[in-house]
Amino acid sequence: MAECGASGSGSSGDSLDKSITLPPDEIFRNLENAKRFAIDIGGSLTKLAYYSTVQHKVAKVRSFDHSGKDTERDHEPPYEISVQEEITARLHFIKFENTYIEACLDFIKDHLVNTETKVIQATGGGAYKFKDLIEEKLRLKVDKEDVMTCLIKGCNFVLKNIPHEAFVYQKDSDPEFRFQTNHPHIFPYLLVNIGSGVSIVKVETEDRFEWVGGSSIGGGTFWGLGALLTKTKKFDELLHLASRGQHSNVDMLVRDVYGGAHQTLGLSGNLIASSFGKSATADQEFSKEDMAKSLLHMISNDIGQLACLHARLHSLDRVYFGGFFIRGHPVTMRTITYSINFFSKGEVQALFLRHEGYLGAIGAFLKGAEQDNPNQYSWGENYAGSSGLMSTSPELGPAQRARSGTFDLLEMDRLERPLVNLPLLLDPPSYVPDTVDLTDDALARKYWLTCFEEALDGVVKRAVASQPDSVDAAERAEKFRQKYWNKLQTLRQQPFAYGTLTVRSLLDTREHCLNEFNFPDPYSKVKQRENGVALRCFPGVVRSLDTLGWEERQLALVKGLLAGNVFDWGAKAVSDVLESDPYFGFEEAKRKLQDNSGIDIILGVFPFVRELLLRGTEVILACNSGPALNDVTHGESLIVAERIAGMDPVVHSALREERLLLVQTGSSSPCLDLSRLDKGLAALVRERGADLVVIEGMGRAVHTNYHAALCCESLKLAVIKNAWLAERLGGRLFSVIFKYEVPAE
Repeated sequence: MAECGASGSGSSGDSLDKSITLPPDEIFRNLENAKRFAIDIGGSLTKLAYYSTVQHKVAKVRSFDHSGKDTERDHEPPYEISVQEEITARLHFIKFENTYIEACLDFIKDHLVNTETKVIQATGGGAYKFKDLIEEKLRLKVDKEDVMTCLIKGCNFVLKNIPHEAFVYQKDSDPEFRFQTNHPHIFPYLLVNIGSGVSIVKVETEDRFEWVGGSSIGGGTFWGLGALLTKTKKFDELLHLASRGQHSNVDMLVRDVYGGAHQTLGLSGNLIASSFGKSATADQEFSKEDMAKSLLHMISNDIGQLACLHARLHSLDRVYFGGFFIRGHPVTMRTITYSINFFSKGEVQALFLRHEGYLGAIGAFLKGAEQDNPNQYSWGENYAGSSGLMSTSPELGPAQRARSGTFDLLEMDRLERPLVNLPLLLDPPSYVPDTVDLTDDALARKYWLTCFEEALDGVVKRAVASQPDSVDAAERAEKFRQKYWNKLQTLRQQPFAYGTLTVRSLLDTREHCLNEFNFPDPYSKVKQRENGVALRCFPGVVRSLDTLGWEERQLALVKGLLAGNVFDWGAKAVSDVLESDPYFGFEEAKRKLQDNSGIDIILGVFPFVRELLLRGTEVILACNSGPALNDVTHGESLIVAERIAGMDPVVHSALREERLLLVQTGSSSPCLDLSRLDKGLAALVRERGADLVVIEGMGRAVHTNYHAALCCESLKLAVIKNAWLAERLGGRLFSVIFKYEVPAE
């Protein structure tokens, strides 16, 4: 069914620059590399989807070629770094008012070069209305796709690929938004799509679904009756009126009928007994605000009750609401949630979607992309290129946003390999990676947002320094600063903008913004230098350890592992020390104890791994797939292991016999989500029967996974390198976390 939404201001003949708040190239990014298009046109909103290839820089490492050379290698770096261009896939979704459709199509036509697109998939009522216009403007054939099939394909896709896509709304709690973690088993569920009317669909599998009911009383009803009652023609204005109204001035409540609560039936006196019930008998004029509020309550309650009855009929406890009637409006979500809770006695959950308006466009795109089969990959939301929930543009500050006349964006990047759950998670559906929910914890939120703001100058400086030969590095770094600063200001105003706000999401957003401006690894040269120093120290550290008795050696190994974890350029307390004292070293770190590359991996992790190998233990060493801060990457670990194997027979034989395996995690973050790990790592863990998991580092073992429950023994260890966090945990700066856990019988 056609969607309802805001009607635009300004004529469709306006130039694109005049009618929107962002430059066109900020909206239609990478359009020149577009490979495939899809479009979903509702009653007033157009959602455009396209797939493009994105060229970006990546930092690669490789061993020096010493063939035919007789050279002194003691003081040269352990490997060379090169920055190369790589091409990856990106999905773009853009939402705008139909007012701008001609101008947008003109812009797309003018910038379509080398496109493979011959056909554009289209869905929604407007696919018929605008078919001729699209074919004329873009010179493409329009293939119309079934609306419901597209909606369900889109819903399945976002639920599987966007963490914190779904949320419950609780008006009187703080925060109001409670996001759901990615559930590995999303089926079955009920999808209630509220467009002009209401469609209710039971979804059982990826391709099996059944339309089970609906109603003609939906968004179009609210818009139409609202226009008659208030003389207001714009959908958003109606919602704005409703948010200021008092429905009890118009509605007849239980207390108006019974003088209070209905004790026998257990009905509260504040419950609506009759929508608009007072208007028949009251001798007064009612305000537009009160009538809009009453109307919104009436329709939302009706939809909620209908959804609840169908959920109970089909024994389903999850109902997702889609369509652009809801559009994140608090009164609508609160009323639907109340209705569902009331009629199901709390047994059915009302869930809303951050990207509800895109479901049809995503589904239409997937219908036309079978040859690429996007479902065989994992995707991740690109925070640098996406608008947040309740916002309309990623570039606008909170004070500048207007609901009408702007564009809303969602971008998703294709990940190299599929991501899956760690097989050793005790209960995957209940696993929550993050230790602290900053959406919920106002004090922690204020601290960490300030912390990231204050660190921004240092990150900019490091980014420029990582590319000394680039003439535009400073200019790009300044653009990065501005973009990330804007994101932080948005999150101050709307901490729920991208789902649950956590230290992990703040770090991920920063990495996305760095990549946006071609700073793939600002710490690459720092790591190269640290790794070179640490490799020269490695034989001495191992000799020293081998002279100790068993018990003394275990303590020294753990101290070394923790001392290595001190070296973290992402922690201000540490980066201040390292900037002021470049000779601060491994022994100093051990003395300071009451992460990361170089000292951490070579002098901390590898001696620990070596000890396990000596005991006959097989070891899988998993490192980041991509760079984050100065964490070692999988590529760097392969070279480091090769160099260590040249010095140490234990590591050499373990690598040769595959008792030591180096794999990638699938992550490019200082934190770790155990529900999104590289499929190859998960398969290896299962094949080798892993029975101990060691998680090392403040990001992986404290900011994330501190409460993670595994079905095998686990060791979580880190040094607390943040004074505020140390105090909150009841310790001091550089205190140690050493958490050994055995699963309950």
